[in-house]
Amino acid sequence: MANGKGSKGFASMDADKQREIAAKGGANVPHEKRSFSANRSLAAEAGRKGGRSVAAHQRSFSQDRLLAAEAGRKGGTTAQQRRLEKRATQ
Repeated sequence: MANGKGSKGFASMDADKQREIAAKGGANVPHEKRSFSANRSLAAEAGRKGGRSVAAHQRSFSQDRLLAAEAGRKGGTTAQQRRLEKRATQ
């Protein structure tokens, strides 16, 4: 029991099992529903949903240049890792 609240559900699973399941996220979503480059309105809506889930002081890039720089580095690193992984599997 990981969270002490019960023995059911995702949060109570072993961390490795959670990662395994989370890694599959989006695999069952049709391509047209996750292709932000092809559908700008879908991307905008996803961004709005994500933005609403983050406190204002944590998403204000215009007021916090360090936060913006950190987010950019994180995104760039993630994108680079994905490209390298894709090349390794081809």
